[in-house]
Amino acid sequence: MVAGVNEALQIIKRGCDELIVEHELVAKLKAGKVLRVKAGFDPTAPDLHLGHTVLLNKMKQLQDLGHHALFLIGDFTGMIGDPTGKNTTRPPLTREQVAENAKSYTEQVFKILDPDKTEVVFNSTWMDQLGSAGVMKLAATHTVARMLERDDFSKRYKNNQPIAIHEFLYPLVQGYDSVALNSDLELGGTDQKFNLLMGRELQKHYGQAPQCVLTMPLLEGLDGVNKMSKSLGNYIGITEPANEIFGKIMSIPDTLMWRYLELLSSASLGDIAIWKQKVVEGLNPRDIKVRFAQEMVSRFYNATAAENALLDFESRFRQGGVPDDLVTVELTATDGKGVQIAQIMKQAGLSASTSEANRMIDQGGVKVDGEKISDRGLVLPIGSECVLQVGKRKYAKVLIHPNSN
Repeated sequence: MVAGVNEALQIIKRGCDELIVEHELVAKLKAGKVLRVKAGFDPTAPDLHLGHTVLLNKMKQLQDLGHHALFLIGDFTGMIGDPTGKNTTRPPLTREQVAENAKSYTEQVFKILDPDKTEVVFNSTWMDQLGSAGVMKLAATHTVARMLERDDFSKRYKNNQPIAIHEFLYPLVQGYDSVALNSDLELGGTDQKFNLLMGRELQKHYGQAPQCVLTMPLLEGLDGVNKMSKSLGNYIGITEPANEIFGKIMSIPDTLMWRYLELLSSASLGDIAIWKQKVVEGLNPRDIKVRFAQEMVSRFYNATAAENALLDFESRFRQGGVPDDLVTVELTATDGKGVQIAQIMKQAGLSASTSEANRMIDQGGVKVDGEKISDRGLVLPIGSECVLQVGKRKYAKVLIHPNSN
């Protein structure tokens, strides 16, 4: 894709929170430079969700503009543990854990990025070579006072919460990555601004032209309030079944839908503006969500899967049907009486934990044979055979058996 500087800048800035420094980036673009675009991921969890893909989507846009993508897997920094947003020291990962998670990341990332235009790099490559003497020189480039300017460090220091010395190394190593890669532009979430700017400073220190920094907003999850997170259960995983991705997207609050479109859709801002106007004029927002849900499923699977997901959604929710491929879950009542509802939900894979199950019950999101339940203490007795529904998308046929012992 060939674009003029102004058009390219509009694409690059779409949905972004901040561009530092814009005139420097414009100069690089006017010079016709193929930008080395870096985005780093610490492999602390092996599954990507739509929140992660905000950065990947921006990187894909830059690839389409002809720039070089550097997908950095922080296998070295992953063993430190990113302190961003943490009020306690984060346990470091082992080499084995990092390697396993990194493998999963590389398998998933090419659902979005063009593999022919992506260079996957690991920061252990240069950090292992830097050695202890090199790390000491790197640490000497900044003071403790400078590190305490970082918000999460500052709060922990003021609250007398411990900060391990190795945590100060994290932003330095992330910044040194930009030196090792000679990065022109680094992408990151708004919570990473301190680390991204560290890259600029270290590049200056090592005699390189400083990278520009593009921060992207943190995507809210399905609850419309909190950052998308697996721990909060408000996420849409990109490796989830196509029907699940489709159904979750259809449950996005109408007010949040436009934000998802701006950050993740390939539709132009002009088209999105037209859709907004049509909704004002009476178009059901659901129709826009269907379009977006099909786009996402097509991206992570294919067009056939997207069409099938739409048919499944219409069967389940517009016609009130129960899915044909209903999973049967057989559970044993170990106490000789029955199984408590939250335990059933967890064991059936309808919730990540009993606490999430209880939260769904409190929110009125759990039905047994079509009847909404509100009692956390509900026990399904031995011999029960029912359809359990959690939220709008998750179903299971549940059978409760006696303990055979």
